[in-house]
Amino acid sequence: MKFTKTAALVGAATLMLAACSGGGEDSGGDGGGAATGTGPIEIWLSNNEAEIAWGEAVVEAWNAENPDQEVTAQEIPAGSSSEEAITAAITAGTAPCLVYNIATAAVSGWVQQGGLVDLSTFDDGASYIEERGGDSTAAYQSDGGYYQLPWKSNPVMVMYNKDLFEQAGLDPENPEMSTHADFLDGARQIVDSGVESAIWPSPTNEFYQPWFDFYPLYLAETGGTQLVEDGAATFDNEAGAAVADFWSTIYTEGLAPREAATDDAMVSGTTAMQLAGPWAIASYGDSVDVGFMPVPTTGGSEDVVTFADSKNVSLFTACENQATAWEFLKFSTSADSDGQLLEATGQMPMRTDLAGTYPDYFEANPMYAAFADQTERVADVPSIPNSVEAWQVFRESYSSAVIFGNTTIEEFLSGSAEEITGLVG
Repeated sequence: MKFTKTAALVGAATLMLAACSGGGEDSGGDGGGAATGTGPIEIWLSNNEAEIAWGEAVVEAWNAENPDQEVTAQEIPAGSSSEEAITAAITAGTAPCLVYNIATAAVSGWVQQGGLVDLSTFDDGASYIEERGGDSTAAYQSDGGYYQLPWKSNPVMVMYNKDLFEQAGLDPENPEMSTHADFLDGARQIVDSGVESAIWPSPTNEFYQPWFDFYPLYLAETGGTQLVEDGAATFDNEAGAAVADFWSTIYTEGLAPREAATDDAMVSGTTAMQLAGPWAIASYGDSVDVGFMPVPTTGGSEDVVTFADSKNVSLFTACENQATAWEFLKFSTSADSDGQLLEATGQMPMRTDLAGTYPDYFEANPMYAAFADQTERVADVPSIPNSVEAWQVFRESYSSAVIFGNTTIEEFLSGSAEEITGLVG
């Protein structure tokens, strides 16, 4: 579910693409006449088994109704990551029409390369996206256009092992850990009860790791302020310091390890908590009795905003039949198709009134209802230039100060904020 790519590889590929401009017929726009083309198209799906089954069913239904505009689907080609495979395809001019696994952080670079179609150029493009997704869709624009359709989210919450909570003397049905102070007290109880770690975020240096430790809590603390807004870093402030201090205490007191887990720490019982999305319900349902609670804030907010961890859909300029691709994209993100996605994967379609649209599903699957409610209060990574490089700067400075204590939190906040503002401004 996570964005798996090193900054060095992505940065190098972005520079290469900017030089090559390998974006199909018209690397700076929508592929010229391809915008009105109809006929066969190819789409790529993630390698998630449930998503593949969903995609194959949607393709079969479309093809039965549109035999002259046949869709073929395949998994994203193997590589170090989805992003590497997509980047290579843009370079070669062999990208498919649609990819159903786009991470927001990659979009700005691909827009700069001319590899993506602005969906707003279709007559009903902006209206369809905004009616489906509501006001939150504006955050997914780049250079004033929709180069991605916000598709599905995995809102990040605190997943916890109910048995280990009970063992530590915490109420597994109502842990009362909504404030930073209460969360730390609960974490100490867990470790004192004999569990190796209270929570185990990955301490590794990949640029996307802040999305699963610092960033959800920062969004919660600020009510949804993104890491960068209006061309400047936002986190060198009281809220950023509060979140950094929280995580620094976690590491300093030994409540989380400073090394990566060698197995699934939730399954092995070596940690009581992780930050996770609704995908975790199916992943752990047979092995761990899990509960979920919102990420904490200093004051214990009732309406917590968290990281959306969205995956989206983009249309590529190499596509020769973009009109068909757009119609299929709408077909595959209709209320019916979104309902099938929810049933198949447990991931949350990014549409308004999710719980009200699929009440039967959430009544039958009550554990997912908390995530449906949380989808109303999410934010994503900002759509900014040099996104990967900016997040890498953040991660390296955060790791030095917060995880390993080699520099001060003040140096981390001020230094990385200044550098990131320089990268994106």
